[in-house]
Amino acid sequence: MGPVLTADITVHIIWYGTWPIAQKRIIRDFINSISFSTNSKPSVSGWWRTVQLYTDQTNSNVSRTVRLGKQKNDKLMSHGKTLTRLSVQSVIKSALASKTKPLPVHPNGGLYLLLTADDVYVQDFCQNVCGFHYFTYPSIVGYTLPYAWVGNSEKLCPGMCACPFAVPDYIPGLKPLTSPNGDVGIDGMISVIAHEIAEVVTNPLVNAWYAGQDPSFPVEIADLCEGIYGTGGSGSYTGRMLKGRDGATYNMYGVRRRYLVQWVWNHVVNYCTGPNAVD
Repeated sequence: MGPVLTADITVHIIWYGTWPIAQKRIIRDFINSISFSTNSKPSVSGWWRTVQLYTDQTNSNVSRTVRLGKQKNDKLMSHGKTLTRLSVQSVIKSALASKTKPLPVHPNGGLYLLLTADDVYVQDFCQNVCGFHYFTYPSIVGYTLPYAWVGNSEKLCPGMCACPFAVPDYIPGLKPLTSPNGDVGIDGMISVIAHEIAEVVTNPLVNAWYAGQDPSFPVEIADLCEGIYGTGGSGSYTGRMLKGRDGATYNMYGVRRRYLVQWVWNHVVNYCTGPNAVD
């Protein structure tokens, strides 16, 4: 019964900690790929078409347009190397209130993406979550703004949050797949970023699209398809994926790169779909 993001969506990024330029470029290219039509199929924009199927009470769809907005570097980690869920909101407030190049306050169509480097720990990271989304409290930030957090798990828990490019220690003999961009932590983050963006635009105030009876513990459109990356995916089987001549595994093309991104729930047909199904 709540709103979805129907206005053009602008993703403002906060880079928390130290981020090499090459890692930033991979993530920025993915966000730029969401609205980019490419002749290479399956595509990131094809994946986004499933997300676009979701509507608000006026029958207006999630926006087709997703663009990269302003970016803020917080190299000195203004709130420390360990963050709670509430201090995540304080990081966003600092980025909005910065005296040098602050992020814009963008209440209509703005989405704030906090990305933490591989030596930063966030509450529940590696235990229950690889990322999460919510909305900021006016009492902390001054505004109600949708946001998402995703962390680089390469040092802390790649077997959990960068799977299948890393595998858990408790599964002997399971071999990791080769990541499409040569960076296990970042390629793992891409799918989590996609997961969180898909959910925040369809459930920005945690009162729109979700399954279950309790909105404080919602099962959302990406949660329903966790671990499914291709046709036939179900249970422990990830589905059919693509493999490049270099041995890399992926399932969609972006502007300049290949990515492996999980599928999302399609409420029209009542199963998980991705670009193979809608391109």
